[in-house]
Amino acid sequence: MKFSLLVAGLLWMTTAAWADGFRSPDGRICVTLDLQSGQPCYGVSYDGKVVVESSALGIVTNMGDYSSGLAQRVAEVRTVAERYALRTIKQSTVDYEATEAVVGYEKDGLHVMDIVFRVSNRDVAFCYRLLPRKETRVCVVEREATSFVMPDGTTTFLCPQSKPMGGFARTSPSYETPYTVDDAVGKNGWGEGYTFPCLFKAPAAWVLVSETGTDGGYVGCRLVNAGGGRYQIGFPQAGEMNGAGGVTAAVALPSQTPWRTITVGPLQNIVETTVPWDLVKPKYEASQQYQYGKGSWSWIIKMDPSCNFDEQKRYIDFSARMGWQTVLVDAFWDRQIGYEKMGELARYGREKGVALFLWYNSNGAWNDAPQTPIGKMNDGRTRRREMQWMKDNGIRGIKVDFFGGDKQAMMQLYEDILSDANDFGLMCIFHGCTLPRGWERMYPNYVASEAVLASENLHFGQGACDAEARNATIHAFVRNTVGAMDFGGSALNKRYSADNQHGTYRRTSDVYALATAVLFQSAVQHFALAPNNLYDAPAWAVDFMQQVPTTWDEVRLLDGYPGRYVIMARRSGSRWYVVGINATGQPVRQTLSLPMFERGQTLTVYSDDAQLQGSRKTVKQNRKQQLAISIPQNGGVVIVNQ
Repeated sequence: MKFSLLVAGLLWMTTAAWADGFRSPDGRICVTLDLQSGQPCYGVSYDGKVVVESSALGIVTNMGDYSSGLAQRVAEVRTVAERYALRTIKQSTVDYEATEAVVGYEKDGLHVMDIVFRVSNRDVAFCYRLLPRKETRVCVVEREATSFVMPDGTTTFLCPQSKPMGGFARTSPSYETPYTVDDAVGKNGWGEGYTFPCLFKAPAAWVLVSETGTDGGYVGCRLVNAGGGRYQIGFPQAGEMNGAGGVTAAVALPSQTPWRTITVGPLQNIVETTVPWDLVKPKYEASQQYQYGKGSWSWIIKMDPSCNFDEQKRYIDFSARMGWQTVLVDAFWDRQIGYEKMGELARYGREKGVALFLWYNSNGAWNDAPQTPIGKMNDGRTRRREMQWMKDNGIRGIKVDFFGGDKQAMMQLYEDILSDANDFGLMCIFHGCTLPRGWERMYPNYVASEAVLASENLHFGQGACDAEARNATIHAFVRNTVGAMDFGGSALNKRYSADNQHGTYRRTSDVYALATAVLFQSAVQHFALAPNNLYDAPAWAVDFMQQVPTTWDEVRLLDGYPGRYVIMARRSGSRWYVVGINATGQPVRQTLSLPMFERGQTLTVYSDDAQLQGSRKTVKQNRKQQLAISIPQNGGVVIVNQ
């Protein structure tokens, strides 16, 4: 991966010189710093209006409390600019420019910490750099004082953090809880705060708070309400990993913490931000040129019994017929197929041009999930031996499930799995897992994470089907904005069952299914289509799913509101896909301005009538480059240039 970094405009500024704050390149975002009784504080404004009020900074370690009793040093301010390419995120080429300010802090006459700020045209980010103190070269980070204070009148769009060791087989937190929408500040979820990312609607702008750059050197964090509009960084819960391991982070000095990120402005800024990847660098080179694309997956419709040799062979044939690249073989394949027959299945797939992803349980000793293969990914020697077998048999990637929380040991396990997998040319998808934090750029073989109330819930409960469109319109504005999301959806079955006659039933339309194939971003997609869809689903829907890309060059939010509706455009090469879905009780009727389509250009439009019956037609782009649309509740629209 090639990238360039330019640094210019180095300045040294006294406290008085930067009292007016650090500004984004376009001047619209301003970060102000203050020292209140020895505690550093910051605030953020957008177009001159406060979006984050004065909020505490600082970090507490076992060698010193760096959240109070501090003195500021002179600040170093510069402009940073970088262009980088990354195929696995929402935008394939990114031009990043920001104002960087490095502010030093002293305690007891020693320079102990820097706070590094980056202010771009959409985002504010900051992290802590901890410095050695005399002969001390290691320390334990016990907590952060970092807070985010939202103005009066702010409403929230948040995902409650689960308590540990609950849910299915004591696998929580698995980051699969439903969002609250337009809720008041001052709440604390289910008592344990909220999972990143966290979306707020302040009176002056939207605000998305998250983190990036977390690896095995730190803990994964959450956001905990401390009363009113004040939210603080929270470390993992003690009960995670079945109570094993600490909730603190042990670091070698000097050390830099993960970045705290704040995206501000209109919803376009939230959806289109690239800040999770702007602030990180690759941790190793890709061992090969990884191949992304589409695939099939029997489990979502047919569950565990389908993970047998004959059914997976049928799904390989199905993927080949669709022109897809992979099949995901889910849990219990080691028992129901076996290693020898799996090698035979992989060889059959290669003859058809279809590679395999294999499911694994991450488990060592952190939950009761019984699904196998188990005890393979948690031990380095066993893991590498297993991965050698996969390489020898041409397996393309793994889906690893049922992780145990956000403690440092678990974050290190993610990193170890990724690093080892790269050595053997394997891509990684994670489920029952934490939020990815810049991992697409940090780990070249990382593909996606679940970390969302995903498609399996549509099989398990009608309530999830009833709320499918509402949840999807939230994910587009929150979860999927900061990292690839392995949802596993776009079903064309009417019912979630092997015979398409029983079980939960879809409330959403076939056009909705096509729209979410574009709306949900992940470079590898295993869709919920089944072989029977070749004859029982509309031919135009199957044709679309054969052709839809999984990697994108550009994204634009056209309109929407979390929990109500969303209209988004993605570009792959010269082709634009404009998609919309609606979760409101009334049709969304709009005349869209579509400057990405040339005047007179032929467009293919997939749309629903009031009864959610879909159709495909062609139209010409008019002189005004506009198109009138109507999206019924639980329906969709897709517009593609030919």
